[in-house]
Amino acid sequence: MISYHMMDWGPMWWGTWGVFPIIWMIGYWLVFLAIAYLVYRDAESRGMNGLMWAILVVLPWIGILFLIVYLLKRDEVSGRSAESILDERYARGELTRDEYLRMKEDLRRGRE
Repeated sequence: MISYHMMDWGPMWWGTWGVFPIIWMIGYWLVFLAIAYLVYRDAESRGMNGLMWAILVVLPWIGILFLIVYLLKRDEVSGRSAESILDERYARGELTRDEYLRMKEDLRRGRE
């Protein structure tokens, strides 16, 4: 009677474990690439260096650490200040000169 062990199936060039480690490794990298893409888009929308953060997230093991650092740091960077938004609204003609100056002064007083 011939007995087979579960580790013995499959062609020899797949190794002892078969094809499963290859599938797992491809899936692992696909997950990291998907996360890196999402981090890239999010960082670019916040005015941060998206490519740098995406590369740091893709690096295995170190990527997890940088993903945590990114998630903590991204809340600190809003991308635009209140004054820049006010300047844009004035430039588009949404505010009169008096409204613009009054709001700008309110922003300056709020910082003191």
